[in-house]
Amino acid sequence: MTQVAPKFLFVPVSSAEGVGEYMRSLIVADEVKRRWPNATIQFVLSRQAPYAHTCPYPTALLGDTPTKNIKAVNDFMSFFQPDFVIFDASGRRSQLVHANRLGAKVIFLSQHKRKRSRGMKVLRARVTDSHWVVQPEFVIGPISWLDRLKLKLIDKPEPTVIGPIFVNPNLERQLKLLKEYKLTAGGFILLNAGSGGHTNSHGYIVEEFARAAANIFQATQIPCVVVYGPNYPNAMFEAEGVTAIKELNHGELIDLLDAAKIAVLSGGDTLLQAIALKKPTLAVAVAKDQNYRLRVCKESGLIASNDCDARQMSDGLIELIKAENLGKLETALAKCECINGLDIGMNIITDLYHKKFGVQQ
Repeated sequence: MTQVAPKFLFVPVSSAEGVGEYMRSLIVADEVKRRWPNATIQFVLSRQAPYAHTCPYPTALLGDTPTKNIKAVNDFMSFFQPDFVIFDASGRRSQLVHANRLGAKVIFLSQHKRKRSRGMKVLRARVTDSHWVVQPEFVIGPISWLDRLKLKLIDKPEPTVIGPIFVNPNLERQLKLLKEYKLTAGGFILLNAGSGGHTNSHGYIVEEFARAAANIFQATQIPCVVVYGPNYPNAMFEAEGVTAIKELNHGELIDLLDAAKIAVLSGGDTLLQAIALKKPTLAVAVAKDQNYRLRVCKESGLIASNDCDARQMSDGLIELIKAENLGKLETALAKCECINGLDIGMNIITDLYHKKFGVQQ
């Protein structure tokens, strides 16, 4: 049977700072393209986002994040006539309603309690075909009995907790990366502060990570790799024992994370991916919305954490790599049920595809 060529529209939050929602949408888009090679994929992004002009898929550019451009997004949906619209932490109710009226299957992704609550509001839930929670349940917790009742009364399913979404490590690609940067598996420390665009009163936070890397190498002689991120605008630091990388695509970053002895990360999506990969991590909050996640992960014994100060980070890492401390962390990670949610999400999309086009499973 000839497959219908589906049209997918991805509408992630996009701005000059964070990159997580865009990266997650890109991962799902790549998997959609792998499963349905004839699919048409389109993104809607803010032109303020540094990655807006490097997106590998056709992109409609807006003056600001899509949630603030209600009419422009709705007009584009009317023009594009999508079969699926994936709103990643974005979208006003009227945008979801418009997508539904056009006959599209609407998927909403939430990454913390406030967004999840918004996605469960009755008028939004009515027009949402699937709500994914891209946090492990031990971080975000269950929904309330009232939300559960409300969804049951309008005959809508509860949000699906799928956890972090990422590309699984690829051994061939990993070996090539290690050779390129003269690294050995398990023989280096990876540092990454997310997109690289986050700042505090001292400047760009990733610069603290770079200084911490220099301190760590001086104290341990373990090579360090700092991935600065696409939103970091300045020249990268040079230091003995520290490899500076401006930017990696998601798959490459996952490959290096998987190969590292230990990681120093921000509290964004990559942290949850590290937990799913069972990688010992020292985590640092680079944005206010990361503090809760770090606290829960630390209380669960899955990470160590510290303030985003170079000396505190390096001291914390040196303490963490002591055999007793590292062993405790590795034991807790081995017991954690957090896994890659990509396959769960794709199974949902496949089911919605069959329902929309009447294709027999």
